[in-house]
Amino acid sequence: MTGVTISRLDLSESDFESAFARLMVSPAEADPDLSLAVSRIVADVAKEGDRALLRLTNELDDRDVSDAASLRVDDHDIAQALESIDPAVRTALEKAAERIRVFHERQKISSWQYEDDEGNTLGQRISALDRVGIYVPGGRASYPSSVLMNAIPAKVAGVGQIAMVAPAPRGEVNPVVLAAASLAGVDDVFTVGGAQAVAALAYGTGTLPRVDKIVGPGNRYVAEAKRQVFGRVGIDMVAGPSEILIIGDGSVDPEWVAMDLFAQSEHDEFAQAILISPDADYLGAVADALERLLPTLSRQEIVSASLSNRGALIKVPDMDAAVDLSNRIAPEHLELAVSKPEALIDGIRAAGAIFMGANSSEALGDYCAGPNHVLPTAGSARFASPLGVYDFQRRSSVIHISEAGAEALGEVASVLAKAESLEAHGLSAKKRMR
Repeated sequence: MTGVTISRLDLSESDFESAFARLMVSPAEADPDLSLAVSRIVADVAKEGDRALLRLTNELDDRDVSDAASLRVDDHDIAQALESIDPAVRTALEKAAERIRVFHERQKISSWQYEDDEGNTLGQRISALDRVGIYVPGGRASYPSSVLMNAIPAKVAGVGQIAMVAPAPRGEVNPVVLAAASLAGVDDVFTVGGAQAVAALAYGTGTLPRVDKIVGPGNRYVAEAKRQVFGRVGIDMVAGPSEILIIGDGSVDPEWVAMDLFAQSEHDEFAQAILISPDADYLGAVADALERLLPTLSRQEIVSASLSNRGALIKVPDMDAAVDLSNRIAPEHLELAVSKPEALIDGIRAAGAIFMGANSSEALGDYCAGPNHVLPTAGSARFASPLGVYDFQRRSSVIHISEAGAEALGEVASVLAKAESLEAHGLSAKKRMR
């Protein structure tokens, strides 16, 4: 039987900071060879296009594809997948899609303008990106929910074309993923994954289109590839393994909390699940629940490895200390498993998504609550936000200067240009002054 090994930390202990620092090291930071391996893949795809894409797909996904065109899933097959899946699954997808759409409709921003005292018209113009690539993880598990979370905000924003890439090990394509693509309005689906898929979307290969932005989570190779192609294309974020941080006051059933920790740990061996509480007895009760419930899980080996690698139960003096530590971690998912979550929320400064109270399990956010489940990881919630409609829109400044404005602003500009020793700038402004 696979048992549970999970770190136990105490904020009051002298060795806490060193133990905490080790806990926070990401797998990518611990693997110096990752960057080099990915850069070779990206360079090959950039140079060879479809030829490299075929070679890497066959090699890494155990396939035998000779024609790059066959990597694109036929439109009929996508539509048929929606019709053929289990009716209960289709209904769940449709309900989730509608909730996701309703939430993201509220994020839309509009163009605006105003006129100042000199009659100048100034404003901001909002436009959607032309072409977006979405990455949908595959391999150990398939994620139709990620299709909805990536594609629907893009559609709400008005993106012209959505190309989806998803790995298909041994050529197997999950029909529910295809059904979700049909439901979300994805234009093209390609059965490629890994760093090579990211590179193909960034550079274009002949078969796969070059896109303006790449969004969606993936494994370490996908995340590193997104990092490397950023600048040539936009990206949403560099997403690492999934994370959950739970702050508990002892009021929520330990088995509920244990299962919430499991829910993130089952993603992969490097997912992170942490519980913080001032109640030592409660931490012990959750630890007992972890041990008791683990054998009931079909993915217990992955869960056990994840908890051993990066899991922790952390004792703190009080709830204020719990909130402070949470802000240091800046988790992807934060559950406030407390009787009065409203009392803590104002102190939370950095978290991708905040789940309030006993009934707000992170799993509901993953699938159907409405807010996006593509969230900043590895502490990046300190400066980054969940995927949303705004990630698929551009903002352009609009400047329309009147004759009076050219006179008044020309004087200001020419003085500042002289101060910066940029003669032509000043002369350009003065040419329009009477």
